[in-house]
Amino acid sequence: MTTLSFSKYHGLGNDFILVDNRASSEPMITPEQAVAVCDRNFGIGADGVIFVLPATGETDYSMRIYNSDGSEPEMCGNGIRCLAKFIVGLEAADGRALQLPQTYQIHTLAGTIRPQLQPGGQVTVDMGEPNLLAQEIPTTLAAEQEKAIDKPLEVAGQPWQVTCVSMGNPHCITFVDDVAAVPLAEIGPQFESHPAFPARINTEFVEVVQPDYLKMRVWERGAGPTLACGTGACALLVAAVLNGKSDHKATVELPGGCLEIEWAQSNRVFMTGPATLVFSGNVFVDAAGR
Repeated sequence: MTTLSFSKYHGLGNDFILVDNRASSEPMITPEQAVAVCDRNFGIGADGVIFVLPATGETDYSMRIYNSDGSEPEMCGNGIRCLAKFIVGLEAADGRALQLPQTYQIHTLAGTIRPQLQPGGQVTVDMGEPNLLAQEIPTTLAAEQEKAIDKPLEVAGQPWQVTCVSMGNPHCITFVDDVAAVPLAEIGPQFESHPAFPARINTEFVEVVQPDYLKMRVWERGAGPTLACGTGACALLVAAVLNGKSDHKATVELPGGCLEIEWAQSNRVFMTGPATLVFSGNVFVDAAGR
């Protein structure tokens, strides 16, 4: 039986179990154990478990994450905002003073990501440059060195027009007239496991209210419907600009609240939003992950 100390955070309702893993370069629990602690009836309940690991190269820390199904994504936008707030707490416990704005260099499987804590409590994240080539997503909807923009795709027996963007993890964006009417639980899994996406896919359904205000619902790869997806909000803004539907800076409304997203002239995407501590504690996890 393992005793796991944790803090639970959420970013617009997208919730995570944060673990201080700085003493080891590998996560201290297994994917199977992560599934157990993410269970909302028998565990703590969360969309994923995030581990703060030692620095790699010139970064300050490293980030690993297990989804609620035990899979490991490359990165998580809401999660890295939560991780930045968690690190502030860890450093405060170590006696380090916080001077705002505070920027961290975080190594992830999607590369180095830079969250910055703002004086007002929000966190702005430099999410890097979007990847648009089909082989970078990956997807078979276009030739490897071409972009998959406004491509036809049949899912659940009906045609969709989709655009694919990677923010270090894969996204498929489709624009709809009424995002609330999308049968997400029915069609989300069919998008995720579609043969056109060999690494599976996160899917964003987007309603353009006006060029600087977009509504989104998401089916996350490995987690299902969540209240927010930071990388998805970034990917959808890029897709909306590429399809001539939005400005380069817009508010993205998700079920859990709003994010401010900007695709800057530098080609880098910036995301600003909250991260909130819910509670901290200890949980017992056995070797079998029950």
